[in-house]
Amino acid sequence: MPDDDPELVVPEAVRDAVLERVRDGSPHEICGVFGGDFDPRRSRVRSQYPAENVAETPRTRYRIDPEEQLAIFERLEDRGEEIVGFYHSHPQGPPRPSATDAAQATWPDRSYLIVSLEPFAVGSWRWRSGESGGGESDGTDSNETEADSSDGGRFERERVRIVE
Repeated sequence: MPDDDPELVVPEAVRDAVLERVRDGSPHEICGVFGGDFDPRRSRVRSQYPAENVAETPRTRYRIDPEEQLAIFERLEDRGEEIVGFYHSHPQGPPRPSATDAAQATWPDRSYLIVSLEPFAVGSWRWRSGESGGGESDGTDSNETEADSSDGGRFERERVRIVE
């Protein structure tokens, strides 16, 4: 990936905690929120806030209860953090955003980290809304630019950098 691509910086301890939740939660999808320092091009995760998956079909979908999500947002704000993004798992793949993920994405420029167990993969994408120039795919490999939504938004692959 070129140096100007978006980047998500994740502490090793946070990555390990998310991976443990994914393994423990399988075969259901797990989900949560990342707090830290947000920037549209390079965000730094400082903490992760696990959330209960309240989707009707938790093996193939995730949904954070709106009241729990608000409580998480208040907690991270109280700690001086910004909403960096969200994470969830795809226990049976695919190791990239699904059409459902694109249809439900609502936080422009935030990261959406996805952990797949089969095949094992960890990747992250930025949600680019239709209004912010997300627009058309540039024709790159499908792992680089993912599912579009009906409003013209799309996922843009971002680099994940793990730090101590």
